[in-house]
Amino acid sequence: MIGKKLPQVIFKTRVRDESIEGSNPYRWEDKTTQDYFAGKRVVLFSLPGAFTPTCSTYQLPDFERLHEDFAAKGISEIYCLSVNDAFVMNAWARDQGLAKVKVIPDGSGEFTRKMGMLVTKDNLGFGMRSWRYAAIVNDGVVERWFEEPGCSDNCETDPYGESSPQNLLENLSSGTEAA
Repeated sequence: MIGKKLPQVIFKTRVRDESIEGSNPYRWEDKTTQDYFAGKRVVLFSLPGAFTPTCSTYQLPDFERLHEDFAAKGISEIYCLSVNDAFVMNAWARDQGLAKVKVIPDGSGEFTRKMGMLVTKDNLGFGMRSWRYAAIVNDGVVERWFEEPGCSDNCETDPYGESSPQNLLENLSSGTEAA
């Protein structure tokens, strides 16, 4: 994966718009891979689903908490991507109280599929989801790659460690390359 250019896709997002009245003041806005990744060095991490235990208890909150540590290492943004729609991702971001990490909805799984990380999680009733991974991305190109072991359909376990923010920070501090 190191050296791979990220796939060019359109993400269907919902953004807050104060000109819209009512309890759901959001409008549709298409965002591209370029919009998120061009000209920046960022962390991208992807996980099986919003509101799920490991994702909500450890991975997302820890990336939010350690945001400044990543900034000190030259990371300008941290993006959390999941095969969930914009409504779910926005609700999860609100529920988690996110102020620094930004969520990217990959509702149809197109980006995840083109990354080679789309797996079936029918054994959990999830359908198609992302395998858990993280990457340091520099101007749209994967600089470092962190993939959980055992990527497979209907995996009985949910490994977590390689894609943890602590592991990424350690890797950035040591200057070593991940596989």
